[in-house]
Amino acid sequence: MRRILFLLALFTSLSVAAQSPLMPAEKDLPAKKSIEVLGQRIAYYDTGKGPVLVLVHGLGGQARFDFGNAIVPLSKHYRVIALDQIGFGDSDKPAIDYSIQTYVVFLGEFLQQLKVKEFALAGESLGGWIVSSYTIQSLDAANTGPHALPKPSKLIIIDAAGLEPIGSKVSPTIAGAPDEMGIIRYIVYDKARVTDEFLREYWALKMHINDGFTIKTIAGNPRLEKEVVKDKLVKITIPALVVWGENDVLLKPDLGRAYAAGIPGAKLVLVPECGHVPAAEQPEKFVAAVEEFMMAK
Repeated sequence: MRRILFLLALFTSLSVAAQSPLMPAEKDLPAKKSIEVLGQRIAYYDTGKGPVLVLVHGLGGQARFDFGNAIVPLSKHYRVIALDQIGFGDSDKPAIDYSIQTYVVFLGEFLQQLKVKEFALAGESLGGWIVSSYTIQSLDAANTGPHALPKPSKLIIIDAAGLEPIGSKVSPTIAGAPDEMGIIRYIVYDKARVTDEFLREYWALKMHINDGFTIKTIAGNPRLEKEVVKDKLVKITIPALVVWGENDVLLKPDLGRAYAAGIPGAKLVLVPECGHVPAAEQPEKFVAAVEEFMMAK
């Protein structure tokens, strides 16, 4: 599992070069806001009007990286809230024992702080694992009281981890930049978009983000093996959409099919010519799939 989580971290923080078409320039996105959640500063985008859509990024990512190309288009019809999760991006990075449940709790507190009650919830990669677990817990009959998790009305799962234990026979190899750069090119569908300049910007931003402790803690946390959701997906009783890059070599489309098969009535959309992050690589197709799902009764 550590090797897979490390690869996830590499890709979900991939879109880092200012000129890269994999993410918008910062000036083209709304200004980030921040709010205190359980004593920690959480940074987030909040833009647009209409039904609320909450976006949760993956391991080593930020809202701008995983969903940046989709935030503005989606905000034309929805109020889009995209947070930098605790330990990542511009949010605080406390030295805590990060697990899936850590993120479930912080997400619930974040939504309560913003007084968000009616919303659709979307998560990519590690974020897909988190929103799946969040939804399962929020729909449980025991989820009551003043600190109950706000319940989503719809769920969107994107190239998600967490379906089952992946195994840890091979430890992550962090031996040097050439290997890691090779991994990046391996998991992006359009290799031409990962230029040498892009990779230089990638390393510079990784130094600035300083999320290494968070990634290392998650990757080394044995609790994650017990937090998989495969046998619990049947408990997701709200409308669900599974979006998957058809060319994702990290978490292959068969996992997307398994996610969709495990959730009653879930719809599966495979995005062609797309790797691990559809919102970054194929934003128009991603937005179209999300909007069709959001508009469906």
